[in-house]
Amino acid sequence: MFRSESEVEDRLARPSAALVADLAGDTGDLVVLGAGGKMGPSLCRLARRGLDAAGRTGDRVYAVSRWSDRAAADALAADGVEPVTFDLLGDVDLAGLPDAADVVFMVGAKFGTAAAPHLAWMVNTVLPAAVARRYPTARIAAFSTGNVYPMVPVTSGGSVESDPPGPIGDYAMSCLGREQVFAHAAATRGTPVAVLRLNYAVDLRYGVLADIGQAVLAGEPVDVTTGHVNVVWQGYANEVALRSLRHASPDVFVLNLTGPETASVRRIAARMGERLGRPVSYVGTEASTALLNDATRCHALFGYPDVPLGTLIDWQADSLAAGLPTSGKPTRFTVRDGRF
Repeated sequence: MFRSESEVEDRLARPSAALVADLAGDTGDLVVLGAGGKMGPSLCRLARRGLDAAGRTGDRVYAVSRWSDRAAADALAADGVEPVTFDLLGDVDLAGLPDAADVVFMVGAKFGTAAAPHLAWMVNTVLPAAVARRYPTARIAAFSTGNVYPMVPVTSGGSVESDPPGPIGDYAMSCLGREQVFAHAAATRGTPVAVLRLNYAVDLRYGVLADIGQAVLAGEPVDVTTGHVNVVWQGYANEVALRSLRHASPDVFVLNLTGPETASVRRIAARMGERLGRPVSYVGTEASTALLNDATRCHALFGYPDVPLGTLIDWQADSLAAGLPTSGKPTRFTVRDGRF
């Protein structure tokens, strides 16, 4: 049970022994691009703590964002991370960014891109090309999304990394474009690249579980049309991102990043209702397909997520019951036409 948002942040930023061991084998500074997003601050804190535990106290963690929320930047600075205020779209020349041995690319545009598809293509495809030119020799771990795959039968176990992509809509297509831009840098400049197809991270303030739990708590019906999902604890996702830098390669290391379960939305809602003491109602009929990834390769390399699904559901319900803050940014995981 978390009593405050700071306790959630502390849990997210707890490095494992495996992460510390991986970090101990490397040297150099880390730049996190898009550090002001939902996952960025916790990844930066995790990196800072992991580097310190690995004895790399002199290596710096740069958190790059526009930092419209100065309190978030100041909180990172207090934890030993160095915020860098930089408009990655407005500042055409990226030479002002810090040099680094490692880069985690977390910038992305999703919501609102149905009305302004040009934004999706600019942020998700054109910007990565500029970043790849700025960091030709750095190891780059680039977040992507499971949306680059088509929807698959819920009985399939999910798409694997070798499956052909089948993006639906400008968001998904531009994210596949991001992957291809970094692949071009790997092919032409030898840039070591890791691509992480994430599907869906949970940190209690946002995520699929928060979306479902908030509906249950408000007495609203839960839409089960998209009846199955993958979710994973954000702390695990951030750790895999940092550890994946050691696998970055000019051959491009591609990894599905999510939990092991094909989870039923109906069952998640029912468990939320039990935990919250609320009746649950449903709308829609479960479709035979969903956006699902098979993360067997990830789990073989980095171990299973340290927080299982049942615990995540209980944490989420308890967090909502306690009135802890949420981001106000729904995942819109129910969207099936690719229009975000």
